[in-house]
Amino acid sequence: MELTSIFKHALMISFFVFVMMLLVDFIDMASKRRMSDIIKGGPWRQYTLASFLGSTPGCLGAFMNVSLYVHGMISFGAIVGGMIATSGDEAFVMLAQFPGTALALFGLLFVLGIAFAWISDRIVLIFGITTCESCVDVYCEECLPGTTIQEKIGDILRPTNFIGNFQSLSFNRFLLLVLMTSFLILITTGTLGSATWDWKRITFISLSLCTLCIIMICPEHYLESHIWGHIIKKHLSRIFLWTFGALLFVHWGMAFWNLNTFIHDHMLWVLLIGALIGIIPESGPHLIFVMMYAQELVPFSVLFTTSFVQDGHGMLPLFSYSLKDSVLIKVFNLVFGLLVGGVLFALGF
Repeated sequence: MELTSIFKHALMISFFVFVMMLLVDFIDMASKRRMSDIIKGGPWRQYTLASFLGSTPGCLGAFMNVSLYVHGMISFGAIVGGMIATSGDEAFVMLAQFPGTALALFGLLFVLGIAFAWISDRIVLIFGITTCESCVDVYCEECLPGTTIQEKIGDILRPTNFIGNFQSLSFNRFLLLVLMTSFLILITTGTLGSATWDWKRITFISLSLCTLCIIMICPEHYLESHIWGHIIKKHLSRIFLWTFGALLFVHWGMAFWNLNTFIHDHMLWVLLIGALIGIIPESGPHLIFVMMYAQELVPFSVLFTTSFVQDGHGMLPLFSYSLKDSVLIKVFNLVFGLLVGGVLFALGF
């Protein structure tokens, strides 16, 4: 894989991540404000909902879980389960690289998130561990829907929005339209992505068209704050750099460092390192293990363990609220992740 090929590969993955993050954020606007009515129920409802939110790709579900937790709407076990189910922005990359395995992994983490949420609450109760009890408003403003009534889905789809957006076309909207149209042309002609007309090219074309529609009809506030200010500035550049770096690391490691032999001879250490790297509250480092799995350098158990322990940057808002609870959640996830990952590794997965 030459440098140009690595760049194109990283560009395609980053493009897919951008499109999926945009679609998730767009759909999220219609549901977040009704979530509290669904949440108020028994513990199993909390466990299921927190794990479901965590298993949704990106940071939105994890941020929502943190907001629910500090407002006393879900238990400590539920937030542990939600972070177990969370794979951060790497979830989009896994969907782009190996969609079947990725969906199976998300489903497994969702189920285990529910199970270990119950176990965590039992441990806290038995050992008398004190967790947060008060509530403060620590919502991640960038990840929340806009505060104006005009940003509801029904209003966004009005034809008048489309006309008004082009009557006063902003530079950022124009730039996004040019970039998305260019991507669409490159994908359609086979310059980027698949060289033949297969399901991958059709999928990318369909996603590109959906993204173009959203860019054309969304209000200016949503485009500036959510698409440009949050997804592109805060996520996309990091994802591209980490993806490019991970691909380069795997490629050079295979070519110059005999990485394949090292990993094969020290697989248990690789699993442990993957779990420890998962502690880092940031999307990016985990991509190295995603790429190694995509290159068939590590088994599923390694990918599972690092996915289990890591939660992207979903934990960052909680650090500002309770450092103790944040550390406890990380410790619980690390211990549970090594336990289950070690069993999978011993079984040969």
